[in-house]
Amino acid sequence: MRRLDKIIRVRDVMKSEVDVVDGMQTVGEALRSMKYPDTRTLIVNKRHDDDEYGVVMFRDMAKKVLARDHSPNRVNMYEIMSKPVLSVSPEMDIRYCTRLFDNFGLSRAPVIENGEIIGLVSYTDIVLKGLSPDMD
Repeated sequence: MRRLDKIIRVRDVMKSEVDVVDGMQTVGEALRSMKYPDTRTLIVNKRHDDDEYGVVMFRDMAKKVLARDHSPNRVNMYEIMSKPVLSVSPEMDIRYCTRLFDNFGLSRAPVIENGEIIGLVSYTDIVLKGLSPDMD
């Protein structure tokens, strides 16, 4: 088994493009406003400085809106979000990020620096950008 020779950080593999929406937006409005659907994730913005970010993934929309036959134009994002969201530091080693994902059953997490969202990291990003360049 080959170890990574250099530390690869979350910052090196994360997507810096992420959609941040308001919790009062309907699911339909949020979907229509998405610029980065490849992330399959929407971050719900804080309401104030002492609040926390929320997260809604496409699977949440499928389970909590579509499967229950609710109208996406009548369900607000805050009703289906997970909050508070577990986040990672951009300086975290991707090996520890992977362990965190495994320990908490995550597939992706927002990257937060100085209290602000600066990106999103997923298993896909870690494997494609962090592991595959190391495969000689």
